[in-house]
Amino acid sequence: MSPTLASGITLADLARRVAARLDGDGSVVVRRIGALDDAASDSITFLADSRLRGQLAATRAAAVIVAPADAALTGLPKLVHARPYVVYAKVAAILHADVPVAAGIDATARIGDGAIVDATASIDAYAVVGARARVGARVVLGPGACIGDDAEIGDDTRIGPNATIYARCVLGPRCIVHAGAVIGADGFGMAEEDGRWLKIPQIGRVLIGADCEIGANTTIDRGAIGDTVLEDDVKLDNQVQVGHNCRIGAHTAVAGCAGIAGSVSIGRNCKIGGAVGIIGHLTIADGTVLSAATSVMGSIREPGVYTGMFPAMPHRDWRHVASQLRRLRELSERIAALEREPRQRPAADGDGA
Repeated sequence: MSPTLASGITLADLARRVAARLDGDGSVVVRRIGALDDAASDSITFLADSRLRGQLAATRAAAVIVAPADAALTGLPKLVHARPYVVYAKVAAILHADVPVAAGIDATARIGDGAIVDATASIDAYAVVGARARVGARVVLGPGACIGDDAEIGDDTRIGPNATIYARCVLGPRCIVHAGAVIGADGFGMAEEDGRWLKIPQIGRVLIGADCEIGANTTIDRGAIGDTVLEDDVKLDNQVQVGHNCRIGAHTAVAGCAGIAGSVSIGRNCKIGGAVGIIGHLTIADGTVLSAATSVMGSIREPGVYTGMFPAMPHRDWRHVASQLRRLRELSERIAALEREPRQRPAADGDGA
């Protein structure tokens, strides 16, 4: 975690900087963020989940961030805002800001021929910048990070330890790439001939917009012919797989261990849950929400919340459900056969008399 703000900041100053309403003593000084149940006396905490209201009365924090409906639940000094979780995010960024990194190139780093590295960039031990690559202002390359030939890294982007950006890929400004991520490896392109696989050269790139975040050990494949594209403000969690020639729209977030096959087009402002699987060549509409572990086998044209999974249940119950599932086809065929049979007309009064 980033270090705390040693000198602290008054609640009144925080309220001004995050555009929240101050309620109570604005001279209270806070130095860190804390959880409701274990906040220290110099912390500010937050209540964003109504189920945790019971913890509010017992918190030892110096101040709290709450929604207007919850403001009366505590006598602590507070920041009041309709979206307390958003205010918490802004306060955390102030109190736990990244430490500035000194510019310079470590003696063990390697800079390729024709590479352009801005004088304000920081290149850590054993990092590699390939030939003709461009590294922008205030970029930070962590230990062992590798930037391929002709790649471009935008201003203020941070590349974590041992992350790899392959040749010709482009990252926009203010991106974060966490440790071990791989951007621009070959996509899974093969052609089968006589029982053997022929590798198809992957000649596209990965293009990543501004303000994106790529989680640890996440992989984004380069395009087979065209490019794999992440638009601005896309957030990928750890261990996400993005196949070749995918396009992910701006402001979309993808949770951990999701797998996205090649040539999928995901719209803007989507939320993809953990362990979601999406088969190739599909389109996902803007604003779609996919619940965790959902398998997507067809395009989604209308936004909404989509879920496709069985929740956990006792094993004996699951065996019973599975046995019924195996009979669904048989039952469906029997019902269809019954529906095809001519219906017998009820006898009218006096018929057959």
